[in-house]
Amino acid sequence: MGVLNVTPDSFSDGGRYADLDAALAHGVLMRDQGADLIDIGGESTRPGAERIDADTEIRRVLPVITELAAAGVPMSIDTTRASVAAAALEAGAGVVNDVSGGLADPTMAKVVAEAGCPWVLMHWRGHSRHMGQLARYGDVVAEVRAELALRVEEALAAGVARDKIILDPGLGFAKNAEHNWLLSAHLDQIIELGFPVLFAASRKSYLGRLLAGPDGTPRPPDGREVATVATTVLAASAGVWGVRVHDVQSTVDAIAVWEATCQARSR
Repeated sequence: MGVLNVTPDSFSDGGRYADLDAALAHGVLMRDQGADLIDIGGESTRPGAERIDADTEIRRVLPVITELAAAGVPMSIDTTRASVAAAALEAGAGVVNDVSGGLADPTMAKVVAEAGCPWVLMHWRGHSRHMGQLARYGDVVAEVRAELALRVEEALAAGVARDKIILDPGLGFAKNAEHNWLLSAHLDQIIELGFPVLFAASRKSYLGRLLAGPDGTPRPPDGREVATVATTVLAASAGVWGVRVHDVQSTVDAIAVWEATCQARSR
């Protein structure tokens, strides 16, 4: 899943693809590099981000989705709003990637169920502005697993087909660095819930802190790509369904090496 944020304020690529032509070129490039889905986002969910209204979000994403759909590019819509999801699906997106797991908008399940499309349910406890205050756990792996299981139950009860549900442990969302590392180390416990799992660590701040310079300054987002690739290989080894990344080419190359090694091991 290649990330395409058409926002002015996303943490890594904010402002780079706000122009329609730039967004279209990058979406096609990521598809050509091997992305199976281009994840279109019109609202930043970085820590501390302020919310925008639904009309603004739709104005940002709809032209991009319409044009990429015409070019045959497969897409997901990264949104917590049912109205945005519905408009995006009608314009040509095929998957809803909901970082709130259906909690932010109670009508999202109805939209997804009626569309019959895959739905990524991410673990979430609150909007970006306040989520840092919600990063409190006794056993983060057990609690994230239990809260995801509840999201699944509610999605099924709303009529979403079981085979359309994908889970995401939500690294960085109401999680500190230690929580992220523990979830990464125990992905098997999320996978054991019996659903495909999306892993999204790309360029996140906990990698920047791991790679901090001698003075303690975190590595900036563009300098976290090698670390991101390492997380991709580890996640693939754990058996995740997919990875959400900013740099598709390096990810595809790493997965090719991992797959060739696995094939050689089986011979």
